[in-house]
Amino acid sequence: MTNLFNSKLSVINVGVSDFAEPIISYNAKVINVDWKPPGNDEKVARALSLLVNSPEVEEANHKSFQRYLDSQPTLVGVKPASKVIECMNEKTIMHSGPPITWEKMCSPMKGAIIGACIFEEWEKDHKSAEKALESGAINLVPCHHNGAVGPMAGIISPSMPVWIVDDPIHNSTYFCNLNEGLGKVLRFGANDSEVINRLHWMKEILGPALGKSLEKLEPLKLKPLMAQALHMGDEVHNRNVAASGLLLKRFTAAALDADIKSTIISELVDFISNNDHFFLNLSMSACKAMMDAAHGVPGSSIVTAMARNGTDFGIRVSGLGDNWYKSPAPVINGLFFPGYDSTDANPDLGDSSITETAGVGAFAMAASPAIVQFVGGSAADSIKNTKLMSHITHGHNDAFTIPQMDFSATPACIDVRKVVDTSIMPIINTGIAHRKAGIGQIGAGITKAPADCFSQAVIALAKTFSE
Repeated sequence: MTNLFNSKLSVINVGVSDFAEPIISYNAKVINVDWKPPGNDEKVARALSLLVNSPEVEEANHKSFQRYLDSQPTLVGVKPASKVIECMNEKTIMHSGPPITWEKMCSPMKGAIIGACIFEEWEKDHKSAEKALESGAINLVPCHHNGAVGPMAGIISPSMPVWIVDDPIHNSTYFCNLNEGLGKVLRFGANDSEVINRLHWMKEILGPALGKSLEKLEPLKLKPLMAQALHMGDEVHNRNVAASGLLLKRFTAAALDADIKSTIISELVDFISNNDHFFLNLSMSACKAMMDAAHGVPGSSIVTAMARNGTDFGIRVSGLGDNWYKSPAPVINGLFFPGYDSTDANPDLGDSSITETAGVGAFAMAASPAIVQFVGGSAADSIKNTKLMSHITHGHNDAFTIPQMDFSATPACIDVRKVVDTSIMPIINTGIAHRKAGIGQIGAGITKAPADCFSQAVIALAKTFSE
């Protein structure tokens, strides 16, 4: 004890930094640790105390995580949405994010839905389409509620061709629309004749050509293709250059063997080769399959969806059924194209954050140092972000490894308990939509999921154990 009091004082101060000031005044060494109680709310802290180190939650999470790992998303076809999605009746349109009414939708989503109405020939012009939507004559439902996902506005209408992705391990099927490319596109709310004409070409030419080509291919397992793309510099959310190229390679050979005119093959190859994001929609479908496999395990605190509709940001949790826990969608302050800034930006939008939910996207940014030129930061930041996410996930996915980190596996399956306990929020890299319909993408950046969603989920999950 005497040696202790005679030695030079070194202190670690946790929490309130003011406590360190008297020690510093005596020239002692002090390290301040920035810490605060979980959730900064007594109700949240008490709920968390019931869940941390709970054997029941740990067992449920292990089961949920194993189902996620076992999932084998497999591309099997392309068909019109009305042929394969049960809810697609005559006048139904699916959108991204949690449920939302027409009145509360953001401008880009409204513009996209109006465009879908005109594409389907339900209405002749914007005014009549808007009137029909205001009257409730058209059914609007979330993609996530119907085994589907969609980027940005996420619009799927009955005539649109969709990817069909089976998970034979869990006997389930998932869907996503086809990527339109960059520029003036429906998913950002554009709906003029150029956009509508492209949608008709995708319906009449691209979709059927892809479907015929797939008939010449063995069912295409998507996880190995995604893993290969990670080794080639993609993170399969905002960078899909390698994955799109790998997909094109398979489709070109199959199309040549199929009963498809050479002029159409030329159009197909040209369209895909000029669209570096073409694989994104398949990546999203695969991630949806993986996370739905993990969903519905009683007691599990694993997040199975993160999604945004441009107004709300919502999460779903494996052990909490189909409930959404929502907060206002944040505005992303990232890298903007010339002439734009954060005042032009719509709040965060789209289902593509299902990629981060499944352990790729921003969670695998270390695999894609080139992405930082698009979303901001440095190559060192990309590695730092991937490492940071390990603190809030249940485990790692050995199917997805990162060469830049000695082939370590990506962190996967966000645990709401760990998010609230550490105050580390899941990161998402994303495109930024203009707040006005039709202008399109104006930048890209990195954002964080709102903390309140996870606090709500912790309280709800704790309640299931006390009932």
